[in-house]
Amino acid sequence: MTEEILKRKFPEFKSEFAEVNNIRLHYIKTGPEDGKLIVFLHGFPQFWYMWRDQLLEFSKDYLAVAPDMRGYNTSSKPEGIEQYQPQHMVEDLRALVEDHFGRKKFILVGHDWGGVIAYPFAGRHPELVEKLIIINAPHPNVFSRLLSKNKDQQSSSQYVLFFRSKNAEGFLSANDYQNLFNVVVTSEMEFDDDDRQIYRNAWSQPGALTGGLNYYRAGGLRPPSQGEDISELASEQMEANRVMIEVPTLVIWAEKDTALTVHNLEGLDEFVPDLTIKRVPEGSHWVVNEQPGKINSLMRDFL
Repeated sequence: MTEEILKRKFPEFKSEFAEVNNIRLHYIKTGPEDGKLIVFLHGFPQFWYMWRDQLLEFSKDYLAVAPDMRGYNTSSKPEGIEQYQPQHMVEDLRALVEDHFGRKKFILVGHDWGGVIAYPFAGRHPELVEKLIIINAPHPNVFSRLLSKNKDQQSSSQYVLFFRSKNAEGFLSANDYQNLFNVVVTSEMEFDDDDRQIYRNAWSQPGALTGGLNYYRAGGLRPPSQGEDISELASEQMEANRVMIEVPTLVIWAEKDTALTVHNLEGLDEFVPDLTIKRVPEGSHWVVNEQPGKINSLMRDFL
């Protein structure tokens, strides 16, 4: 049923798979095969479909690709929390771009966890990234600093401790995934029964919820639990893993994000010297789907 909905709504979207880095990645592509490549990375608990409006817009002159990251939807879901450490997703993307698509340059766009992976990717492979666009996603070093010292961000990140717990899957899937819908659907976005069916289908793929949650469980970025001091740990992580970005970067930040505070923009230019920041005062964390036209326009201006 989901395939029928997608064929009806987006007949130009092609659904394909790539064998990369010992896993199978599902992706959607659309646009001219000889166009410049632009790749969109989603976060939790979304999947390629969050980028549907961007795929329509940028396929006019780019080969636009939106993969389901490992652990999501119909991509592989390797067992073991360690399989969801960022370096694995960085290599998944490198293999997709270089080995599968045979490209030596592309434009990279990431939201939420997609941005958390896009930053180290651009840091490690600057020769591949022509331009980087980040939408409401924290730079790992800035975020590490905030989690150790900033009370606002510590408070806003408390949900991460729950997502790392064994109770997360049961809570989020209860009542036909209603708790997840409550997270990602806001009154400011267009979201109909077809969209609901497409999301429900992706979330109910065997192992998909655990795959997405494992990003939180595998990562070192978390707020302190009550009474815990993580400042020493944060400062060690900071020195060991400085992520410097040498490519032109646009950061779009919706200021009504309740999970990621605007403090994430403070000191960002220390790690991203060639930085353009565009704020969206009335957008939430889900601004890509609330204001797709605005997001597309900001991206176009930068590109």
